[in-house]
Amino acid sequence: MSDYRNDVEVLEAKSAAAARLFDIRRIIGALFVVYGIIVTIAGITASDADLKKAQDININLRTGLGMLVLGLFFLIWLKLRPTAPPTPPTER
Repeated sequence: MSDYRNDVEVLEAKSAAAARLFDIRRIIGALFVVYGIIVTIAGITASDADLKKAQDININLRTGLGMLVLGLFFLIWLKLRPTAPPTPPTER
């Protein structure tokens, strides 16, 4: 009986770790940071012809910085309020 209980506890620990690993805030934050870096670099290296097309507004730079801010917000939110581990069932 105790062997069964140990197996259940191990599976619960793995489940909690998987829930924290695949938290949607981590995925969204990481994607926004990566894409924000790419778009920001595109905005920094924009040519004069590209700026003329957008009426002298560097939209890539603005959008990239906005994406970076949003991605960092999600990652900071994840750090400040991590996913709570599941509560173990109560025994009767």
